[in-house]
Amino acid sequence: MDPWIETCRGTVPPWETDVTEHWTIAFYFDRVAVAEAAIAEELGLFDRLRSGGFTRRYDVRFAREFRAGAAFHIDSAALAGDAGLRLGHRFVDSESGEVTTWFDEHWDGVPAVTAPNLAAWEGPEFEARPEPSSLARAIPAARGRVRTHELDEFGRFGLAPIVHKFTDACIQIGAAIGLTADYIQSARRAYSTFELRLKIDRAPQLGEPFRIDSCIAQLGNSSVRFVHVMHDPRTGEEIARLGQYGVQLDLDARRPAALAPELRERAQRLVAPTG
Repeated sequence: MDPWIETCRGTVPPWETDVTEHWTIAFYFDRVAVAEAAIAEELGLFDRLRSGGFTRRYDVRFAREFRAGAAFHIDSAALAGDAGLRLGHRFVDSESGEVTTWFDEHWDGVPAVTAPNLAAWEGPEFEARPEPSSLARAIPAARGRVRTHELDEFGRFGLAPIVHKFTDACIQIGAAIGLTADYIQSARRAYSTFELRLKIDRAPQLGEPFRIDSCIAQLGNSSVRFVHVMHDPRTGEEIARLGQYGVQLDLDARRPAALAPELRERAQRLVAPTG
């Protein structure tokens, strides 16, 4: 029996696309939350997911963009070859059968399952990326409180709403380097993500405050790797962290485009030391 099972099927509504004219990354996580619950139930781990209390890590690679009107489904499986629980999710173009996006998910501290049919990981290998050794150059990029409509089925800050806050942070730091709404419209350039590394240490509850500080961990010709850190502003406790690697995209050619000198100069001021 194929260890990969279908856990979600749907489409990309136009109202879920963004200024880069493709599907907003948080909505991938919205559908992965559905797939995650479905595969957890299949494996007898739904109550463990409901109770929480463990760190979740997601390594994500976008191989091809989804634009408005796309039809897709998600296949999920328990993965072999890891000390703890490891799950895989793959977004599949329902028309062509092409895998467009890979999610490699880890539940730290949760034992691996002994399912009779574990899948081999067929997605990309994720290169180790150095983290900032200091956030002294980070800027405040998002702030708020957990609201009722942002709770998931377990009553915690949902996976997609957390990523939406990181998207806000990306737009804020993008504006700080000159990638403003006016620039995007006039230059036809925007930021497009190809890799994400998300770690959630805990999911805040209703009414809890959060703040996100953002910096640049790597600056290339057309590429920028942002690091966004969400923490509790009352205690300084880190709640979640997102490493976001992408390129400046030519919106007409749909290809990477070099950063303009004025953007590069401003971006350089936000590059954090790593190690």
